[in-house]
Amino acid sequence: MQLYNSLSRRKEEFVPVEEGRAGVYVCGPTVYGHAHLGHAKSYVSFDVLVRYLRYQGYTTTYVQNITDVGHLTDDADEGDDKLAVAAQKEKKHPMAVAEYYTRSFFEDMDQLNCVRPDISPRATGHITEQIDLIQTLIHKGFAYEANGSVYFEVAKFEGYGKLSGRHVDEMVSGTRVTTSPDKKSPTDFALWKKAEANHIMQWPSPWGQGYPGWHLECSVMSMKYLGTTIDIHGGGLENKFPHHECEIAQSEAANEAPFVKYWLHNNMVTVDGTKMGKSLNNFITLKEAFIGHHERLTRAYDPLAVRQLILNSHYRSPLDFSDAALYAALSGYTRISEAVLAVRKALTTAPEGDIHEEIQTQLSSLKTHFEEAMNDDLNTSVALSVLFDQVRLTNTLLAKGQVTQATLKAIDDQFTLLGGDVLGIVKSDYGQASSRANDNLLDKLVTLLLEQRQNARKAKDFAASDMIRDKLAEAGVKIKDTANGTDWSLK
Repeated sequence: MQLYNSLSRRKEEFVPVEEGRAGVYVCGPTVYGHAHLGHAKSYVSFDVLVRYLRYQGYTTTYVQNITDVGHLTDDADEGDDKLAVAAQKEKKHPMAVAEYYTRSFFEDMDQLNCVRPDISPRATGHITEQIDLIQTLIHKGFAYEANGSVYFEVAKFEGYGKLSGRHVDEMVSGTRVTTSPDKKSPTDFALWKKAEANHIMQWPSPWGQGYPGWHLECSVMSMKYLGTTIDIHGGGLENKFPHHECEIAQSEAANEAPFVKYWLHNNMVTVDGTKMGKSLNNFITLKEAFIGHHERLTRAYDPLAVRQLILNSHYRSPLDFSDAALYAALSGYTRISEAVLAVRKALTTAPEGDIHEEIQTQLSSLKTHFEEAMNDDLNTSVALSVLFDQVRLTNTLLAKGQVTQATLKAIDDQFTLLGGDVLGIVKSDYGQASSRANDNLLDKLVTLLLEQRQNARKAKDFAASDMIRDKLAEAGVKIKDTANGTDWSLK
């Protein structure tokens, strides 16, 4: 498997620190608001990475942190804590805000069918370890205390800038004038920040009451659970500098060993060419996308259609959002899911018999092409095209009829393996979802609404007819008018 390493700026063969095992750390959310489509791009991308590592046979430990303190509003050392700002706005304790949005985040990730991380450490749960790392850096001469805060002295670490490609002189010239006077250099970054008396989030330390720096948290949590040198560190492209650059400096200065073998960065979601983000107020939350409650959306979208949209693009490429693009992704997702449903339905009545050798060869070839795409730096867009090739093969075979159980089982197994286990867009519980359509109460309610729609059509009240159709669609009910009446199913 080849992965593009942001540190070397080239594709490299993945060779883990320990044979047969892979450690993955991904910068998790700062939990002061609901997750949006930009977050989905990152976490779906790395979800596919983890899934494919496991598909390849690696015993994979996936760590994704929760930042609940220390992430300041300028993403560096100035401004207020983002949690504290949200807490003041919502008139809640910062920890109440953090818990609420942490739960919201996992709800959204579950909807997107992202596997839960093996470990989701909280920054506030690792204060002791962060203080220990700071003391190590002070002892080794890489950090200094000033007026109750502690800073990393960038000039002492020769490799600073190797990930982002920035030079220290350029950073100094581009630094804002408002930088703290306590720093020896404007490029030095905070490991520990002095807390004012009214600052809610603060802990005792050898330097007084304070709270940890954002960069420090990820170094501590990744090394605690994955070791001094970890295999893969992932995150958004916007985190390359200063966040990841600072992580490298403090981790390698403390341990005198490489911090990360492979740095992976996903590109961003844009809206009209501008990065989607909370600070720009141009974001669409995942919850809004799932219920269609946003001015940029024309309908509610299945969460797996959102996942399909993300997989349509390479993780290192930008994804420009539009309702039309999301609708096209929904159409593609529907094509795949309908093919899988058709296979599973046909299995119940298919005749016994072996799989034809030619079909087995075709399936094997598709699997090979799928793996070639994924081995090429997780090229999910090409991998999806292979899945659509299997959809076309499936539809052709079903149209001919008399497909054996062995053939259908092989097709279903490959859909489940490639589309489900790796890409995460093929469900294993379509049968359970479909069975809900036979629920007596649901059936009666939908039938009643369809009767009202039919009456409206007979009365030529097409506005009312369309409204019923649209409301059913928003609720997840798909209807289809036929010569024999109206059929319906759950999306």
